[in-house]
Amino acid sequence: MWVGWIELDILLGDVQSLKEKRSVIRPLLAELKRRYDVSVAEVGDHDQYRRTRVGAGLVAADRAHLVEVLDAVERFVAGRPEIELLSARRRDLHSED
Repeated sequence: MWVGWIELDILLGDVQSLKEKRSVIRPLLAELKRRYDVSVAEVGDHDQYRRTRVGAGLVAADRAHLVEVLDAVERFVAGRPEIELLSARRRDLHSED
């Protein structure tokens, strides 16, 4: 069994309030969950309206599938025009580690 996660540091575009931030982040999280079947949440920078950190994680039977899904999540977020992906950190662990 493999467990992996990715943490994305994101700069939001033309956002002027926390309410506007939620209107960008909620659909992003919902789409990631729907499209890639990952657990996803806003995991940092809750009080800043132009920055956020999003975490996504999953469990997979093999490492290749895990890497494929995490790569797809990163590409999807990087391709969104309303946000700028500043960095991505990831980790994967085997159950015997």
